[in-house]
Amino acid sequence: MKISFSESAMKEFQDILTRYPNKRAAMLPTLHLVQREFGWISREAMEYVGELLEVPFSEVYDTATFYTMFKLKPMGKYHLQVCHTLSCALRGAGHLCDHIREKLHIDNGEVTEDGKFSFVKVECLGSCGTAPVVQINDDYYEGLDTQKLDEVLDKLE
Repeated sequence: MKISFSESAMKEFQDILTRYPNKRAAMLPTLHLVQREFGWISREAMEYVGELLEVPFSEVYDTATFYTMFKLKPMGKYHLQVCHTLSCALRGAGHLCDHIREKLHIDNGEVTEDGKFSFVKVECLGSCGTAPVVQINDDYYEGLDTQKLDEVLDKLE
């Protein structure tokens, strides 16, 4: 299956290119654009990026698989990433993970049947002073407990 950007995404891609000295340097923002456009980065999307940037597939693959912020399989519309490193763990991240499992009926790395939510435990999100933190798509939710998390999730439903 051949994929391609929508007209608006192609305009954004062209704008991205103007900000970099060469096409290869635009790899990360282009991968972010692909993820916003398609929801995740498939093999076909990596091949497409390689064509756009005139770089080998292997370079795109290496970059996409190196960074944890890129989704390499379909995820939910709302992607919950729960930090489980020391500060967050000490301040209740485990309780949040348990609560997500019970509320959404999914485990780490899974997607709800309706495709609305996905959940993964991740390493440090860099917000230790406001632990525990959950990142939902591009937004951070800090200082959460199960009640506050429910309020956030209920607004998304």
